[in-house]
Amino acid sequence: MMRTVYLCMALLAGSAVAFEAPAPANRRAFLAKVATGAASAVLVSQAAPALALEIEVPTQSTSYTYPEDWGLSYEYNADAAKVRGHMVIATGLAKGSENMETFGKNLKKEMIEFVSYYRRFPKVAGKPSFSTLYTSINVLAGHYTSYGFKYPLPEKRRKRLYQEYAEIDKSLRRNR
Repeated sequence: MMRTVYLCMALLAGSAVAFEAPAPANRRAFLAKVATGAASAVLVSQAAPALALEIEVPTQSTSYTYPEDWGLSYEYNADAAKVRGHMVIATGLAKGSENMETFGKNLKKEMIEFVSYYRRFPKVAGKPSFSTLYTSINVLAGHYTSYGFKYPLPEKRRKRLYQEYAEIDKSLRRNR
């Protein structure tokens, strides 16, 4: 919260300099303006993470409801929401979860089918939800390729994926 206050103050100070009457050019005035701009840039760069969406990463669990709705319906919004939902479940699975390997194999097959079908359509491939979902699919598929289906995702990768899932959900709600 304090960073946000500093950010606002720095932006106001920087914008106030922009509306001043032009003064005679001298080195001291120029350096003062540059220093104000640099301080604003530093405060903005430090405040940006504070303004970013903070996602709470749920603890991994061995209990889940195994989905029965694998495959695509060939309607983009419904398929993207379904694949995202299955990926959220997979991201939250802990080691030793029941049917984890079967779940992972079905999910990887569904992810490959989703990407190979929808990337052919320029109107879909240009959507922010598709590009973010494509990135998430690459992360999860890469984990499965490197570590197999029985090993859960590490915490750092899970946090990144949950942030991407939130962005995908937000984009899908806006029909983007």
